[in-house]
Amino acid sequence: MFTSLAICILLAVAGLVSSQQVAFDVASIRDSTHPVSVGTFSRAQSNFSTRSLASVTSHNGYLALAHPRFPSHQVRVKKSEFCDPTVNVYTGYLDVDYGAKHLFFYFFESRRDPDTDDVMMWINGGPGCSSSMGLLMELGPCSIDMQNVSSNGTTWNPYSWNAEANIFFLDQPVGVGFSYADYGETIETTEDAARNIHAFLTIFFETFSQFKGRALHLAGESYGGRYLPAFASYVYDQNTVAVAEGRETLNLSSVIIGNGIVDIMMVYLGRYEIECGTAAFDIPFQSINACVRMKTTLPRCQQAMQQNCVDIFEEIGCKAAVDFCQDQVSGVFANSDRNVYDISKPCVGTLCYRETEVIKDYLDQPSVRDLLGVETPKNFSSCDNDVGRAFNKRLDKYAVPSQFYIAGLLERGVPVLIYSGTYDWQCNWYASKLWLEKLEWSGNAVYNTHDFRDWIVDGHKAGEVKSAGPLTFATIRGAGHMVPHDKPAEAQAMISRWLARADF
Repeated sequence: MFTSLAICILLAVAGLVSSQQVAFDVASIRDSTHPVSVGTFSRAQSNFSTRSLASVTSHNGYLALAHPRFPSHQVRVKKSEFCDPTVNVYTGYLDVDYGAKHLFFYFFESRRDPDTDDVMMWINGGPGCSSSMGLLMELGPCSIDMQNVSSNGTTWNPYSWNAEANIFFLDQPVGVGFSYADYGETIETTEDAARNIHAFLTIFFETFSQFKGRALHLAGESYGGRYLPAFASYVYDQNTVAVAEGRETLNLSSVIIGNGIVDIMMVYLGRYEIECGTAAFDIPFQSINACVRMKTTLPRCQQAMQQNCVDIFEEIGCKAAVDFCQDQVSGVFANSDRNVYDISKPCVGTLCYRETEVIKDYLDQPSVRDLLGVETPKNFSSCDNDVGRAFNKRLDKYAVPSQFYIAGLLERGVPVLIYSGTYDWQCNWYASKLWLEKLEWSGNAVYNTHDFRDWIVDGHKAGEVKSAGPLTFATIRGAGHMVPHDKPAEAQAMISRWLARADF
């Protein structure tokens, strides 16, 4: 989510190391206002097999959890009174590379039945944007207080997705949000990030055995269209390894992508239809002169990207093609003064939303950081430019076509929900429509024979939907890039039906 550098914007194999139940290494970190010193990497002081998450009771000190298959990783977790007083809330860090890198997470139990409800991981995009934004602006249990009506800076969100699911919000890769590295280490590709996600989930879900076998959903938006297909594919492949070795697997139940960047070839065609066609408004908002310019440069843009980014990935040529498309096709949008994430609104404030500045001020308060157990000395930033630049320098968005991952997941029966707000320009719904129609998988012909049909919330049309086998594509009318922010009731209804395996 967010940043002009980006075009748009847990779950892994759990297993036993032998046929017998493994023992987990645990260390209780001292209680203090500051949970652990930077760089602390505690090894086991006592062994146990599994435990209940409810056994984590400290609000100050972290409990460190390790796994014999991941000797260079540990998860530290503590209880918190942050955000939702009706459920158990936990925060913590995944320590990577023997404590050199630290990934921050929030975990909220379900408001309905945490002992049986599904588990979901949510990530924002960028690359480099914090999932705190999704938490406090979109689908989290509380929303940032924009009216100064609360005593603690947040207000209750009745449309939170933890109404029916246990949810992680993860700041990844290292450097994003409250995640940090001790010595400047970085993660610069999605495939490298997937390994850390896998380690985190293995430790967490193997340790807290109440989640074993529970349905797990990988969800996110924007650059999540690049992240999630790769993460889910890594999970699936590791599940296959686990089965061959006689170990248990995690129940990867679906991938959920909102306004995602997936097939880069379709982005610019989609933007043209948003500006100069009727994909968003009944009457195009862009000038005729600008639309003529875009129309005449699109073929060259498409040809250059096909040759240099798709047919053969050639770094210099691909970057030149992308620069040309950005300048000649997408460059005229800046003159419209519209919000790139919601063309029905002006761009106001940092990253086009006033909430981002208020969230930053809130999360930089010492009392809030202490409540969460934040360790990094850095001030909070919605999106970290250094992380974004590192990924963009590696052309991560273009190096591996995400639609190939999605096709592979669909062929193996993993359900995939693609949803899009129709007012987004950055990662627009029309681009998703185009790449889904040409996606190379065995259900393509059936998908393309189906028509869109309306889906209804509270007696009103929320959008259109079409499905084939494990694939579902839904639009949300009148929403922008951040669907739960713009249409909270519709977004919650969508997720509720998806989790219930119900027809839209």
